[in-house]
Amino acid sequence: MEKRRLSYARGADLMRWPRLRALWALRDADWETFIEAIAHLYFPDPAVGAAFLRESATPEVQKAFMDATAEHDVMKLLPGVRCPTLVLYSPGDHPFLPDVGMDTARDIASRIPGASLAVVEGPQATLNAVDEFLAPRKAGKPRPPKNAVPSGPLTILFTDVEGSTAMTQRLGDAKAREVLREHERIVREALKSHGGSEVKTMGDGFMASFGSATKALECAIAMQRAFAKHNESAPEPILVRVGLNAGEPIAEEEDLHGTAVIEAARITAAAAGGEILVANVVRELAKGKNFLFADRGETSLRGFEDPVRLYAVRWRE
Repeated sequence: MEKRRLSYARGADLMRWPRLRALWALRDADWETFIEAIAHLYFPDPAVGAAFLRESATPEVQKAFMDATAEHDVMKLLPGVRCPTLVLYSPGDHPFLPDVGMDTARDIASRIPGASLAVVEGPQATLNAVDEFLAPRKAGKPRPPKNAVPSGPLTILFTDVEGSTAMTQRLGDAKAREVLREHERIVREALKSHGGSEVKTMGDGFMASFGSATKALECAIAMQRAFAKHNESAPEPILVRVGLNAGEPIAEEEDLHGTAVIEAARITAAAAGGEILVANVVRELAKGKNFLFADRGETSLRGFEDPVRLYAVRWRE
């Protein structure tokens, strides 16, 4: 679960959120008030939750555990996970961490070989996602094979449906899933037409790879034009961010890992709905191919010390 990852995988990052620092200060100043606050946030019955927290361990032991957790970072171990993995992300799980979102969930899924990512709202949606993930195994069938992931220099493409969480809350799980299925159809058709390899789908986005930067750009443009055409008559428009980067990622068990992949995901997060953003390396690889680029300047990407020069691809006819 995303909440557990936050607690155990990269606890040291949490202290950068002011609300959580305030919660930690409350813990040290008034343990009883802290327990009551936690119980109201995370337990259906706050009275039962507060009693459970009081009885489970002494305040000293719980504080020591929380302090130790804040020093843990096992993200580097995630590529070593070898079992089929489903990462569940619920946007409403972090009242004290409003900035934690799909980027963090994608980060986990991108590091675990072959992992799937599902965005869920509420217990029933969680159960549905787990059932869908387990269904092939319950029936004794292998999961559908993915395209082989090539190695060597690649252009990495990510898509991300803008506002998917708000859409799910507005439309409900079933109707929002219908919209996301249309996103999946359009993306897969574009990948097939332009020689892209689908690496994984992550709830409201895709990760794909190309042996050619030109083909990747052509595919991104075809996607955005297909979404624009769809939106002309659709009751629920689909606005998609597309981000591209190039490099030599690590290919492992039908998945891709490494700096080039993480940077591509961050570039996608920096884009607006209906926009294609690319790293300068992609623009350089596509020189002389008649693509039009608009310089967006140096951009700081989360987790990277040095800013990256980004370009928007002009795709409208």
